[in-house]
Amino acid sequence: MAGQLYPEPSPELAHRRRELAPDTQAAFDAFGRQVFAHGALDTKTKQLIAVAVAHVTQCPYCIQGHTKAAQRAGATAQELMEAVWVAAEMRAGGAFAHASLMIASLSEDR
Repeated sequence: MAGQLYPEPSPELAHRRRELAPDTQAAFDAFGRQVFAHGALDTKTKQLIAVAVAHVTQCPYCIQGHTKAAQRAGATAQELMEAVWVAAEMRAGGAFAHASLMIASLSEDR
């Protein structure tokens, strides 16, 4: 793993994670299946949301996995890029909105 921040996903790592907390891993797997099941939102929309959120949380595994899942669900490269731009705007918007905290602090005693 030298020179690499994240290890490559592998069956060995997945097995070890499951081995260390099998009940929690099973619950997490079931949760994921339920969340991404077709419901009020279709699978493609859910995967586009996941790609956008993965960019905000900056999880490389999620970015790769949900990009592939979104493509399998029919998402185009243009739709994926648009979802990333929505995520970028929302992240920047959070910083912009929180400027009100800084502005309010300007008038407080030093």
